[in-house]
Amino acid sequence: MKTLYDVQQLLKKFNIYVYVGKRLWDIEVMALELDKLHQARLITQREFIQAKLILTQQHRIEEQKSNGSDS
Repeated sequence: MKTLYDVQQLLKKFNIYVYVGKRLWDIEVMALELDKLHQARLITQREFIQAKLILTQQHRIEEQKSNGSDS
């Protein structure tokens, strides 16, 4: 798992489709759904950590984009 698309595909295996309309919010909702899957022990620790790292990285990128456009 290396990309946000990979995280989306993981969630899709559990019939979880996230589209809020703003990429930053989508990432936040995906993180919440991922937490629920992990708590329910439906994904491995490795999958959880990899996906969380990807989401964290993508969240930072989106925040930088939105902060840069405010200037």
